[in-house]
Amino acid sequence: MNLLFAPECAPFAAAALMMAGLTAIEVLAMLLGFSFGEMIDKPHTDGHEGIAGLLSWLNVGGVPILVLILMALGLFSIAGFVIQAISNALWTPLPALAATVPAIVLAVPLVRASSRTVARIVPRDETYAVDLSDFVGRTAEVTIGPLNQGLPGRIRLKDAHGNWHSLRAKAAKDERPLAVGARILLVDRRADIFIAVSAPDELIAPGNLSLGENS
Repeated sequence: MNLLFAPECAPFAAAALMMAGLTAIEVLAMLLGFSFGEMIDKPHTDGHEGIAGLLSWLNVGGVPILVLILMALGLFSIAGFVIQAISNALWTPLPALAATVPAIVLAVPLVRASSRTVARIVPRDETYAVDLSDFVGRTAEVTIGPLNQGLPGRIRLKDAHGNWHSLRAKAAKDERPLAVGARILLVDRRADIFIAVSAPDELIAPGNLSLGENS
């Protein structure tokens, strides 16, 4: 426990606190109907091939950037504490800078390996490969709600290629609140916010349960 608050572990404790802070901000933002992750999920790398190559190697595009940042902070923190714990057991903790370098060296490939697994689990938000207008007329499921005429909630659905998307949506005017888990039909959109109504019974019949199927 003493090692946790030691000056030699300050970079790793700071990384852990940053990870917790970003997680709290994202959870709060999603409860308010938007995502902090969306604001940073499209990096501009024009003219910087080295940066673009590094981001590609780390699987940016397969995993949201906020998720990668959280993974990097967490794995860097864990690697640093493990290094310092081993050093302390064998002799004495390393200076903070001396422990930071091997922690980064360990964390980077771990982030890349972990991101490949996470990419199969985490649904992506809207991307340039899919036109948002293509989602109008499709069914979806409410994941954060209920949807009403106030702040937008979150929904999930598959595109024509079978990829999951997480989108913002509101209930249509005069539509009753749409609870979490409800099947909905996207009937319109305003900018990046979709307008939804309760899905008709024929669209949620046993033979037509695939989220995102065109009406």
